[in-house]
Amino acid sequence: MPIQVTMPRLSDTMQQGTIIKWNVKEGQKVKTGDPIADIETDKATMELQSFDDGTVAKLSVATGQQVPVGTLIYILAAAGEDLAAAAASAGSASGSAKPVAAAVGATSGGATATLAAPASNGSHAATGNGAGGRVFASPLAKKIASESGVNLSALAGSGPGGRIIRRDVEAALAAGGVSPAAIQPSTRATTPPMISVPAANAALVAKSVPLNNMRRVIATRLVESKQTIPHYQVTLEVDMDPLMSLRSQLNDQLASQGVKLSVNDFIVRACALAMHQHPYVNSRFVNKPGQEAIELLGQVNIGVAIALPEEKGGGLVVATVRNADNAGLRHISAESKRLSEKARTKGLAPDEMSDSTFTISNLGMFGVSHFTAIVNPPNVAILAVGAAIEKPVVKKGQIVVGHTMSMTMSSDHRVIDGAMAAQYLSTVKNFLENPATLLV
Repeated sequence: MPIQVTMPRLSDTMQQGTIIKWNVKEGQKVKTGDPIADIETDKATMELQSFDDGTVAKLSVATGQQVPVGTLIYILAAAGEDLAAAAASAGSASGSAKPVAAAVGATSGGATATLAAPASNGSHAATGNGAGGRVFASPLAKKIASESGVNLSALAGSGPGGRIIRRDVEAALAAGGVSPAAIQPSTRATTPPMISVPAANAALVAKSVPLNNMRRVIATRLVESKQTIPHYQVTLEVDMDPLMSLRSQLNDQLASQGVKLSVNDFIVRACALAMHQHPYVNSRFVNKPGQEAIELLGQVNIGVAIALPEEKGGGLVVATVRNADNAGLRHISAESKRLSEKARTKGLAPDEMSDSTFTISNLGMFGVSHFTAIVNPPNVAILAVGAAIEKPVVKKGQIVVGHTMSMTMSSDHRVIDGAMAAQYLSTVKNFLENPATLLV
């Protein structure tokens, strides 16, 4: 009996998903665990894996198409089944609907169900090349190519798995040697599309870019945060010379083991340890009918903001380093690197983005000296970290060259008063300026 696989619910807030890339073709045999598709949710782009052995009978949703949770996305034929018959079972009782949330480590959303009238697979032809294969490209790359008359099938992608991304299309336009996009049969009698090859200093093109799922959720949640949480900011500067000296020494000693500690690893540990002296920073505000309270949390889970590359749809996710107060620098470093790499390639699982109790947003690697961040609910505070900047400083009454770093904490004034925020930052500052305390 063919298995009808539906769009899974990959987060508790997910209502629809977009097939960013199919990693299989119709007629291809797959095994349990094989990557089937990259799906963009409201929080991240995640890899969907097969939960059964079989042959792909039909891909029911086109690349780039957004569909509600529960919509049929592909059909898998079991061994010995006729592919045509399996494909024809779409939307009928002859195929068994199988939700796939559990197959990717999700979720609290429950099982999904197959919807009637699944999306047609016919639109795949629009992205095929002359040999009948499909061209895998990001939605933005497709849009630019469509507007500029670029034939995507003539390009070699530099994104993950050979996927064509924005820079590939722009490079082709700059080279000026791109063949026209293939003309569909229905338009053969009309004027061929013009090829637009702008000069290097051409004016910017005004256009509207639709929000993807992640950007839509970011917009909704941050507007809600600013409207419902009374924000205020407190800033401190940290003398980073002791930490940078210790970090350099440790990295030299640990280089043979493949360990390289970042400044952010020290910040994560300092923020986590400081929670034991300032538990209200590690809390949440409960505001339900008949129940208003400040809930002090027993675990210290530090959320680390990660910017996603454009070829993964861009946007921002917050990865969770769990029990960071009980973790050493080496573990924090390894976990941060693992989460960052996974976020930028396969995408994080829901449990890797949930349950943070405090968030750190670090833009120091971009040379930013100071900024403020918006509280990430249900957290009551977020720390914005700038770069360690070399500049003249006063030490022991003398002007010398030193490194200082700005930290700005945005807090929920319903929970954290100004003095409380200042005391917490002072504790973090003390840890960072005496970094040997973070080693024990």
